[in-house]
Amino acid sequence: MPGLFISLEGIDGSGKSTQGRRLAETLRAKGRTVTLTREPGGSAGAEEIRRLVLEGATDRWSAETELLLFTAARRDHLEKTIRPALDRDEIVITDRFADSTRVFQGLTRGDLAATVDRLHALMIGVEPDLTLLFDLDPATGLSRAQARAGKELRFEDMGLAFQEKARAGFLSLAAQHPRFRIIDADGDEDTVATRVWQAIEPRL
Repeated sequence: MPGLFISLEGIDGSGKSTQGRRLAETLRAKGRTVTLTREPGGSAGAEEIRRLVLEGATDRWSAETELLLFTAARRDHLEKTIRPALDRDEIVITDRFADSTRVFQGLTRGDLAATVDRLHALMIGVEPDLTLLFDLDPATGLSRAQARAGKELRFEDMGLAFQEKARAGFLSLAAQHPRFRIIDADGDEDTVATRVWQAIEPRL
């Protein structure tokens, strides 16, 4: 069976990571080979960049510098992980991809949308076959995200208004691109997992 490239998008705390793991387990139980990965990260070099962009003060980087760092991480991720897995006809599930950059650096923190798109076309040139957008009330998502332990809270620390802009940005992208499927992320894990499978199954 041919490979399939799936990205999971949404605001912080929307449940992408949990549902990505569950989806990978379901697909493997059905006999598919799955590469579950994440951004920033997913390859050795990209994981190093992840620590630079997700930890530290909110003003550590400008949006322009973040864009370059995220693109460098994505390029390495694409070369080392995504393309090889697709060439092996695997299903690739990535927790975030270019749409996160379009929202977080292109729209939410300034007017860099055109720059994001040009850099993506030049250095990445790949879009997912299917994008699941986990849609959730920003206040609920932020509360969930801030309850998590760890150091990777730089974007969560930008506050509720930032998350509200991000949600609007994701919904705008979903309205423009038919590869998106919007998943209602308000519910228990099993309920959301059922919604995810209903969106995925027709593409298999």
